[in-house]
Amino acid sequence: MAASTSSQGGTVADQLLDYLVLERATLMFGVPGAGIAHLLERIRQRPEFTYVVCRHESAAAYMADGYFRATGKPGVVLVTSGPGATNALTGTMNANFGGSAVMTLTGEVQQNFLGRGYLQEGTDCGLNIRDIYAAGTRYSADIAASAGAPIVIEQALRDMLSIPRRAVRLGISDSVASAKIDDEDPFQIVAPRPPALASTYRSLPVSAPADGVRRVLGVMSTAKRPLILVGNGCREAVRDPGTADALRCLAEWWQVPVMTTSDGKGVFPESHDLSFRSYGFAGCEWPQYWMIGKDGSVAHDALLVIGSSLGELATYRWNPMLVPNGPFIQVDIDQSMIGRGFPVTDGVVAEAGAFILALWDQAPTWPATPALVAARKAEISGIKASNSPFSSPESYNAEEAPLQPAALCRTLNELLPDDAFIFIDCGNCVGWGLHSLIVDRKQEFHSALAMGPMGFGVCGVIGARLGRPDRLSIALVGDGAFLMQLGELSTAAAHKVGAIWVVLKDDDLNMVAQGMEMMFPSDGGFSEAYSLGSADLVKVAEGLGADAVDVVRPGDLRDAWQTIIDAANSGRPQVIVAHIDPKAAPPYWSAPYWQKMVD
Repeated sequence: MAASTSSQGGTVADQLLDYLVLERATLMFGVPGAGIAHLLERIRQRPEFTYVVCRHESAAAYMADGYFRATGKPGVVLVTSGPGATNALTGTMNANFGGSAVMTLTGEVQQNFLGRGYLQEGTDCGLNIRDIYAAGTRYSADIAASAGAPIVIEQALRDMLSIPRRAVRLGISDSVASAKIDDEDPFQIVAPRPPALASTYRSLPVSAPADGVRRVLGVMSTAKRPLILVGNGCREAVRDPGTADALRCLAEWWQVPVMTTSDGKGVFPESHDLSFRSYGFAGCEWPQYWMIGKDGSVAHDALLVIGSSLGELATYRWNPMLVPNGPFIQVDIDQSMIGRGFPVTDGVVAEAGAFILALWDQAPTWPATPALVAARKAEISGIKASNSPFSSPESYNAEEAPLQPAALCRTLNELLPDDAFIFIDCGNCVGWGLHSLIVDRKQEFHSALAMGPMGFGVCGVIGARLGRPDRLSIALVGDGAFLMQLGELSTAAAHKVGAIWVVLKDDDLNMVAQGMEMMFPSDGGFSEAYSLGSADLVKVAEGLGADAVDVVRPGDLRDAWQTIIDAANSGRPQVIVAHIDPKAAPPYWSAPYWQKMVD
């Protein structure tokens, strides 16, 4: 008979925590409550764990998402039953569809009280938390008894840490959490739970199909005007310096331009000579000149897509401009994504990093014609020299009030350190960030463009800075999203998290207002329809424990920057309230050049 495998106790809660230690998932975010009482007690007794008490459960899930993105370690959300569980759903769902490894642990009242009207009991209200989460996560299950706990926990970890990463949810009643591990469990007899190594219950795909590699090499080496599009599915892969170098060397070998999807922004360094920056929603102006001829015809004759599902925002709502006059190759680990956005000529199921490494390993034996390579290099250089990447260079270069959001982004390009984490919330800040920020070197750009919830960036930046206190974390957010999750400033202050928020203040939900005006033009307009009032965000931020400053022109930010950085590095949250021109509109509200050509 096997003895208890827990290093700390002998309860199901301890066994669950042991699994989390094995997976390096020891930082938790949440709001405490009675439904998780035993888990909270065990966490307090175990020095490996830190429990960050947030002001709202949805914020906790956003923070866990940001923590994973910055560290690569699973983010854990721990919330109580009933409203605690439902409040955390949006952030967990967002993590799932954003490819983040997040585990949400939801409590439940003791089993002997189920169905009797206990406070915050889900069952009595007909609230099926398991099925609610099953609709928005990779895996949702309840740990019903001690005997089956290891099997359920391991399945959740397998699904969370597969590729692509996903969010999962485990529910556990407080009476089950406090139960002793079942020594009669046959699985405990076969092998201790948890095992010494995570590899005994999960593994990852690492190979690249040889025929797919040869097909890409043949196309790239013979095409006259090829193009590479990389998506968010490559982000984790290129964190490995060898894989990032391989992608860069591939592009340079054949002098093929590289662009990223909107949510993959920064995966390929945007200052590189071959970078066309981001394509799609609020994308760079350069790709159009490579993809469309002067007569309006399709100019590129091959497209290689790696790690993108080719959704709406990545493709200008599936604009046919993306389809090449030749091979269309899509590489993705998830076979259900291949051919979903566009019909393709070739689909390859492969993990992005392994595929990129395999391509570069063989590419030197597949050289292109030197004259073609030289001509491509010269044309790419010419496109960049003759055309601005920005839809409004005047706004980007503006120095005076009223503050142009594009000029604010330009100033951030000048000031941000080489390894900054940049979080973008949802609203017009997405358009300005995608279009005007230049993400390069070791910087990382994180958005939530699959689900698009307001508040992700406001909270995600806290999780990132907690996980990587050695790197600057900054969020570009709208005032609507900031007000939605404003209380989390006090979470950052309480934990001495020196995150930085740049708040675009126009006292309006302007993305909605401008979008409604585009769809329903009228004499009255929508300028006052979704006003937020005129909150003094500096005073509010200071009241919650942050330092705050008003900015009305780019020079104000430059003047304050060193003070902001020093205070952030000492653990003080920093809020920059940027009073932007309320009439400024991101580029997606004007018909771009390529739309006119296609129409």
